[in-house]
Amino acid sequence: MELRQLRYFLTVAEELHFGRAAERLHIVQSAVSQQLRRLERELGTELFARSTRVVRLTEAGERLLPYAREMLALQARAREAIDELRAEQAATVRLGTSSGLGARLDAVLTAFTRHAGHAQLELVTGSTEQRLAQVRAGDLDAALLRGERTHPGLEFLPLWQDVLVAALPAGHELAAGETVELARLADLPLRLSARSRNPALHDLVTRSCRAAGYTPVPGPEFTNDQDTLAAIGHGKPSWTVFYAPHADQLPVPGVVFRPLSGPTPVMRTYLAVRNGPPRAALRALIEACYEAAEGARA
Repeated sequence: MELRQLRYFLTVAEELHFGRAAERLHIVQSAVSQQLRRLERELGTELFARSTRVVRLTEAGERLLPYAREMLALQARAREAIDELRAEQAATVRLGTSSGLGARLDAVLTAFTRHAGHAQLELVTGSTEQRLAQVRAGDLDAALLRGERTHPGLEFLPLWQDVLVAALPAGHELAAGETVELARLADLPLRLSARSRNPALHDLVTRSCRAAGYTPVPGPEFTNDQDTLAAIGHGKPSWTVFYAPHADQLPVPGVVFRPLSGPTPVMRTYLAVRNGPPRAALRALIEACYEAAEGARA
Protein backbone atom coordinates (compact mmCIF):
# COMPACT_ATOMS: atom_id res chain seq x y z
CA MET A 1 0.00 0.00 0.00
CA GLU A 2 1.49 3.30 -1.09
CA LEU A 3 0.69 6.77 0.21
CA ARG A 4 0.14 7.82 -3.39
CA GLN A 5 -2.61 5.22 -3.73
CA LEU A 6 -4.24 6.40 -0.51
CA ARG A 7 -4.13 9.98 -1.78
CA TYR A 8 -5.84 8.94 -5.02
CA PHE A 9 -8.39 6.92 -3.04
CA LEU A 10 -9.20 9.84 -0.74
CA THR A 11 -9.58 12.28 -3.64
CA VAL A 12 -11.97 9.97 -5.52
CA ALA A 13 -13.90 9.34 -2.27
CA GLU A 14 -14.34 13.10 -1.84
CA GLU A 15 -15.29 13.77 -5.46
CA LEU A 16 -17.12 10.49 -6.22
CA HIS A 17 -16.02 11.11 -9.76
CA PHE A 18 -12.85 9.83 -11.41
CA GLY A 19 -12.57 12.70 -13.88
CA ARG A 20 -12.83 15.45 -11.26
CA ALA A 21 -10.43 13.56 -8.98
CA ALA A 22 -7.89 13.36 -11.81
CA GLU A 23 -8.20 17.11 -12.39
CA ARG A 24 -7.55 17.80 -8.69
CA LEU A 25 -4.55 15.50 -8.75
CA HIS A 26 -3.26 16.99 -12.03
CA ILE A 27 -2.90 13.58 -13.66
CA VAL A 28 -4.81 11.67 -16.31
CA GLN A 29 -7.90 9.72 -15.30
CA SER A 30 -6.43 6.39 -16.44
CA ALA A 31 -3.55 6.74 -13.94
CA VAL A 32 -6.05 7.22 -11.11
CA SER A 33 -8.04 4.17 -12.15
CA GLN A 34 -4.91 2.05 -12.56
CA GLN A 35 -3.55 2.86 -9.10
CA LEU A 36 -6.88 2.27 -7.40
CA ARG A 37 -7.21 -1.12 -9.15
CA ARG A 38 -3.78 -2.04 -7.78
CA LEU A 39 -4.83 -0.97 -4.29
CA GLU A 40 -8.02 -3.04 -4.52
CA ARG A 41 -6.05 -6.09 -5.67
CA GLU A 42 -3.66 -5.67 -2.75
CA LEU A 43 -6.52 -5.39 -0.26
CA GLY A 44 -8.52 -8.16 -1.94
CA THR A 45 -11.74 -6.15 -2.17
CA GLU A 46 -13.39 -3.40 -4.17
CA LEU A 47 -13.36 0.07 -2.66
CA PHE A 48 -15.72 1.72 -5.14
CA ALA A 49 -18.91 0.58 -6.80
CA ARG A 50 -18.65 1.91 -10.33
CA SER A 51 -21.35 2.41 -12.94
CA THR A 52 -21.69 4.61 -15.99
CA ARG A 53 -23.50 7.21 -13.91
CA VAL A 54 -22.48 6.79 -10.27
CA VAL A 55 -19.35 6.16 -8.25
CA ARG A 56 -19.85 5.34 -4.59
CA LEU A 57 -17.84 3.85 -1.75
CA THR A 58 -18.36 0.20 -0.91
CA GLU A 59 -18.46 -0.91 2.73
CA ALA A 60 -14.74 -1.69 2.48
CA GLY A 61 -14.13 1.79 1.11
CA GLU A 62 -16.09 3.36 3.95
CA ARG A 63 -13.95 1.47 6.48
CA LEU A 64 -10.70 2.43 4.80
CA LEU A 65 -11.62 6.13 4.53
CA PRO A 66 -10.79 7.30 8.11
CA TYR A 67 -7.51 5.40 8.09
CA ALA A 68 -6.52 6.93 4.77
CA ARG A 69 -7.23 10.40 6.14
CA GLU A 70 -5.23 9.66 9.29
CA MET A 71 -2.24 8.31 7.39
CA LEU A 72 -2.12 11.24 4.99
CA ALA A 73 -2.47 13.68 7.89
CA LEU A 74 0.45 11.95 9.62
CA GLN A 75 2.50 12.25 6.44
CA ALA A 76 1.75 15.99 6.29
CA ARG A 77 2.73 16.48 9.94
CA ALA A 78 5.93 14.48 9.44
CA ARG A 79 6.84 16.62 6.45
CA GLU A 80 6.11 19.81 8.42
CA ALA A 81 8.33 18.58 11.28
CA ILE A 82 11.22 17.84 8.93
CA ASP A 83 10.78 21.16 7.11
CA GLU A 84 10.79 22.97 10.46
CA LEU A 85 13.96 21.16 11.51
CA ARG A 86 15.69 21.98 8.22
CA ALA A 87 14.73 25.63 8.62
CA GLU A 88 16.12 25.68 12.16
CA GLN A 89 19.32 23.97 11.11
CA ALA A 90 19.80 26.49 8.32
CA ALA A 91 19.29 29.39 10.72
CA THR A 92 21.92 31.66 12.19
CA VAL A 93 22.85 31.42 15.86
CA ARG A 94 24.12 34.71 17.35
CA LEU A 95 26.66 34.14 20.12
CA GLY A 96 28.05 36.87 22.35
CA THR A 97 31.72 36.21 23.01
CA SER A 98 34.05 37.10 25.83
CA SER A 99 37.61 38.33 25.39
CA GLY A 100 40.51 36.02 26.06
CA LEU A 101 38.80 32.74 25.16
CA GLY A 102 41.73 31.67 22.99
CA ALA A 103 41.67 28.00 22.08
CA ARG A 104 38.38 27.51 23.95
CA LEU A 105 36.50 29.47 21.29
CA ASP A 106 38.25 27.52 18.54
CA ALA A 107 37.04 24.28 20.17
CA VAL A 108 33.45 25.58 20.34
CA LEU A 109 33.48 26.63 16.67
CA THR A 110 34.90 23.29 15.55
CA ALA A 111 32.34 21.30 17.55
CA PHE A 112 29.47 23.52 16.37
CA THR A 113 30.34 22.79 12.75
CA ARG A 114 29.96 19.08 13.48
CA HIS A 115 26.68 19.39 15.40
CA ALA A 116 24.84 22.15 13.55
CA GLY A 117 24.46 20.90 9.99
CA HIS A 118 23.86 23.97 7.82
CA ALA A 119 23.33 26.43 10.69
CA GLN A 120 25.64 29.42 10.81
CA LEU A 121 27.27 30.93 13.90
CA GLU A 122 27.61 34.71 14.14
CA LEU A 123 29.96 36.05 16.82
CA VAL A 124 29.04 39.32 18.54
CA THR A 125 31.27 41.30 20.89
CA GLY A 126 30.28 43.70 23.65
CA SER A 127 30.53 44.24 27.38
CA THR A 128 29.16 41.60 29.73
CA GLU A 129 26.10 43.66 30.59
CA GLN A 130 25.43 44.41 26.93
CA ARG A 131 25.59 40.73 26.04
CA LEU A 132 23.31 39.73 28.91
CA ALA A 133 20.78 42.40 27.93
CA GLN A 134 20.86 41.17 24.32
CA VAL A 135 20.26 37.57 25.39
CA ARG A 136 17.30 38.65 27.54
CA ALA A 137 15.88 40.68 24.64
CA GLY A 138 16.36 37.83 22.14
CA ASP A 139 18.89 39.76 20.06
CA LEU A 140 21.48 37.12 20.98
CA ASP A 141 20.77 33.41 21.25
CA ALA A 142 23.46 32.91 23.89
CA ALA A 143 26.51 34.54 25.41
CA LEU A 144 29.77 33.23 26.81
CA LEU A 145 30.76 35.02 30.00
CA ARG A 146 32.95 34.54 33.02
CA GLY A 147 31.96 34.55 36.65
CA GLU A 148 28.86 33.24 38.41
CA ARG A 149 25.74 35.40 38.39
CA THR A 150 21.94 35.27 38.32
CA HIS A 151 19.51 37.16 36.10
CA PRO A 152 15.73 36.70 35.88
CA GLY A 153 14.70 34.81 32.77
CA LEU A 154 18.21 33.51 32.03
CA GLU A 155 19.90 30.20 32.66
CA PHE A 156 23.67 29.95 33.14
CA LEU A 157 25.18 26.68 31.98
CA PRO A 158 28.58 25.98 33.61
CA LEU A 159 31.29 25.09 31.11
CA TRP A 160 35.04 25.10 31.79
CA GLN A 161 37.45 26.67 34.27
CA ASP A 162 40.57 28.63 33.31
CA VAL A 163 43.51 29.52 35.52
CA LEU A 164 45.08 32.95 35.43
CA VAL A 165 48.75 33.44 34.56
CA ALA A 166 50.94 36.44 35.26
CA ALA A 167 52.45 38.46 32.41
CA LEU A 168 55.88 39.69 33.55
CA PRO A 169 58.88 41.47 32.03
CA ALA A 170 61.13 38.76 30.65
CA GLY A 171 64.14 40.24 32.44
CA HIS A 172 62.50 40.45 35.86
CA GLU A 173 63.82 38.16 38.59
CA LEU A 174 60.34 36.66 39.14
CA ALA A 175 60.28 35.50 35.52
CA ALA A 176 63.16 33.10 36.17
CA GLY A 177 61.00 30.41 37.78
CA GLU A 178 58.38 28.17 36.17
CA THR A 179 55.68 29.62 38.45
CA VAL A 180 55.36 32.75 40.56
CA GLU A 181 53.79 33.08 43.99
CA LEU A 182 51.22 35.84 44.29
CA ALA A 183 52.81 37.07 47.51
CA ARG A 184 56.06 37.85 45.68
CA LEU A 185 54.18 40.27 43.39
CA ALA A 186 53.13 42.50 46.28
CA ASP A 187 55.51 45.35 45.42
CA LEU A 188 55.11 45.18 41.63
CA PRO A 189 52.43 47.51 40.15
CA LEU A 190 49.44 45.63 38.77
CA ARG A 191 47.93 46.71 35.45
CA LEU A 192 44.26 45.75 35.72
CA SER A 193 41.09 46.79 33.91
CA ALA A 194 38.78 49.07 35.85
CA ARG A 195 36.18 47.13 37.81
CA SER A 196 33.40 48.75 35.78
CA ARG A 197 34.85 47.14 32.62
CA ASN A 198 35.40 43.65 33.99
CA PRO A 199 34.07 43.18 37.54
CA ALA A 200 34.46 39.38 37.61
CA LEU A 201 38.17 39.47 36.71
CA HIS A 202 38.89 42.53 38.83
CA ASP A 203 37.28 40.95 41.91
CA LEU A 204 39.00 37.58 41.39
CA VAL A 205 42.49 39.13 41.13
CA THR A 206 42.12 41.51 44.06
CA ARG A 207 40.54 38.79 46.20
CA SER A 208 43.40 36.41 45.37
CA CYS A 209 46.01 39.05 46.22
CA ARG A 210 44.34 39.71 49.56
CA ALA A 211 44.31 35.96 50.22
CA ALA A 212 48.07 36.06 49.60
CA GLY A 213 48.39 38.77 52.28
CA TYR A 214 48.37 42.14 50.48
CA THR A 215 46.42 44.70 48.51
CA PRO A 216 47.92 45.04 45.02
CA VAL A 217 49.79 48.20 44.08
CA PRO A 218 47.73 49.81 41.30
CA GLY A 219 49.66 50.46 38.10
CA PRO A 220 48.45 52.07 34.87
CA GLU A 221 45.09 50.68 33.75
CA PHE A 222 45.02 47.69 31.39
CA THR A 223 43.93 49.12 28.03
CA ASN A 224 44.35 46.41 25.41
CA ASP A 225 46.54 43.35 24.92
CA GLN A 226 49.03 44.94 22.55
CA ASP A 227 49.67 48.21 24.37
CA THR A 228 49.65 46.71 27.86
CA LEU A 229 52.07 43.90 26.99
CA ALA A 230 54.36 46.32 25.16
CA ALA A 231 54.47 48.52 28.26
CA ILE A 232 55.23 45.53 30.49
CA GLY A 233 57.96 44.25 28.18
CA HIS A 234 59.72 47.57 27.58
CA GLY A 235 58.58 50.03 30.22
CA LYS A 236 58.70 50.38 33.97
CA PRO A 237 58.36 46.92 35.63
CA SER A 238 54.73 45.90 36.20
CA TRP A 239 52.52 42.87 35.76
CA THR A 240 49.06 41.84 34.67
CA VAL A 241 47.02 38.68 34.30
CA PHE A 242 45.70 36.67 31.36
CA TYR A 243 43.61 33.56 31.08
CA ALA A 244 45.92 30.67 30.25
CA PRO A 245 44.24 29.73 26.92
CA HIS A 246 44.56 33.36 25.81
CA ALA A 247 48.19 33.64 26.91
CA ASP A 248 49.05 30.56 24.84
CA GLN A 249 48.18 32.59 21.73
CA LEU A 250 50.15 35.71 22.74
CA PRO A 251 53.90 35.25 22.24
CA VAL A 252 55.21 38.76 22.87
CA PRO A 253 58.90 39.80 22.82
CA GLY A 254 60.05 40.95 26.23
CA VAL A 255 57.15 39.33 28.11
CA VAL A 256 56.80 35.90 29.73
CA PHE A 257 53.71 34.22 31.14
CA ARG A 258 53.98 32.31 34.41
CA PRO A 259 51.33 30.28 36.28
CA LEU A 260 50.30 31.81 39.60
CA SER A 261 50.26 30.00 42.93
CA GLY A 262 49.42 30.61 46.56
CA PRO A 263 46.49 30.75 45.75
CA THR A 264 45.92 29.93 42.07
CA PRO A 265 43.15 32.21 40.69
CA VAL A 266 40.59 30.21 38.68
CA MET A 267 37.63 31.54 36.69
CA ARG A 268 34.67 29.54 35.39
CA THR A 269 33.05 30.30 32.03
CA TYR A 270 29.26 30.04 31.57
CA LEU A 271 26.90 30.00 28.62
CA ALA A 272 23.94 32.31 29.22
CA VAL A 273 20.69 31.35 27.45
CA ARG A 274 17.04 32.25 27.87
CA ASN A 275 14.87 29.93 29.94
CA GLY A 276 12.83 27.40 27.99
CA PRO A 277 13.47 24.69 25.41
CA PRO A 278 16.08 25.76 22.82
CA ARG A 279 15.56 25.50 19.06
CA ALA A 280 17.60 22.95 17.14
CA ALA A 281 20.44 25.27 16.13
CA LEU A 282 20.85 26.56 19.68
CA ARG A 283 20.87 22.98 20.98
CA ALA A 284 23.77 22.35 18.60
CA LEU A 285 25.65 25.31 20.14
CA ILE A 286 24.99 24.06 23.68
CA GLU A 287 26.26 20.60 22.72
CA ALA A 288 29.33 22.18 21.13
CA CYS A 289 30.06 24.16 24.31
CA TYR A 290 29.71 21.06 26.48
CA GLU A 291 32.01 19.16 24.12
CA ALA A 292 34.60 21.94 24.35
CA ALA A 293 34.25 21.87 28.14
CA GLU A 294 34.87 18.10 28.18
CA GLY A 295 37.96 18.66 26.08
CA ALA A 296 39.17 21.28 28.55
CA ARG A 297 38.86 18.80 31.42
CA ALA A 298 40.56 15.96 29.52
